[in-house]
Amino acid sequence: MSAPAAPRPAPEPPAPASATASTTATATAASPTTAPRRRGLLDWRVRFAILSVVWGFSFLLIKVGTEAYAPFQVALGRVLFGAVALLAVLLVRREPLPRGLRTWGHLTVAALLLNTAPFSLFAYAELSIPSSLAGICNATSPLWGMALSLVALSEDRPTRRRFAGLGLGFLGVLTVLGAWHGFSGVDARGTAFALLASFCYPIGWIYVRRTLAGAPGSPVALTGGQLLLSTLQLTLVSALFTAAPASFPLWPTLSVIALGALGTGMALQMQYGLVTEVGPTTAQMVTYFIPVIATTAGVLVLGEQLHWNTPVGAAIVLAGAALTQTHPTRRMQARPRLLLSGRSSYLRGDTS
Repeated sequence: MSAPAAPRPAPEPPAPASATASTTATATAASPTTAPRRRGLLDWRVRFAILSVVWGFSFLLIKVGTEAYAPFQVALGRVLFGAVALLAVLLVRREPLPRGLRTWGHLTVAALLLNTAPFSLFAYAELSIPSSLAGICNATSPLWGMALSLVALSEDRPTRRRFAGLGLGFLGVLTVLGAWHGFSGVDARGTAFALLASFCYPIGWIYVRRTLAGAPGSPVALTGGQLLLSTLQLTLVSALFTAAPASFPLWPTLSVIALGALGTGMALQMQYGLVTEVGPTTAQMVTYFIPVIATTAGVLVLGEQLHWNTPVGAAIVLAGAALTQTHPTRRMQARPRLLLSGRSSYLRGDTS
């Protein structure tokens, strides 16, 4: 194990949205604010597009997975195959997992807040709501994050623009849900689960900011440890509350494997590379493509119905989310923002 890293500045308040997500804020809680910019084998625009598609399709993959497996089992497969993918990277790099009981204790809580709870909630939500609606609910994470940061992060000063973004974003949520019709045609329980899943992410990011900023270990090592802990949590929950699958149908099984290995493993690696090469400001723009792709995939692949208020409301939500992430120029120059990875996950690892 390498020597403990020097303390690093805490990240800025979360500006969420995961896929799924994922969703692992520990990754950049331990990252330095600056890093040498390396070029990937593929042009960054190509990787940006691939990342958008992978995270956008996460909600479709969840939907297909729940056709054969219980929601807890879908979440378990997601973190299991994501952990396997990241552990393979650590093995190739000959890099160890984090050490220290304190670090693992905080990672346990982070795993619960950023993986176990939201991944399970999204899976349960998609038993009764379209994958497109789940993707749009995921985009409300920045709104919850801004509201929470005003309470939990005293240094995060509100501005009129950010307050306007918060109000605009929730107006978008009401538009998506068709509030003028009394929310008729919308499953209240499933929608509540999806919104609660999105709410878990900023809680987790705030916790990580307070406890794991400066923790030793690379983003991959910390995220791999977090996913391992989430795998243990979901294994226990699944054993207690679900029966073992009687069969393993091809498409649901492949969907769960892809959700973990691609949406968590490969996507996180691609995300880190983008942040290093083009910086978090450009890389985080992937957030605004996720609900668009999730909606398109749900309509074209799964045949989900699309009413005019869904895309209009989604656009309003994203506009509000963008406003909540604005910061004064002077402050941005004085303390660069760190990207908090997390499926759920903005560029938070797993944007769902």
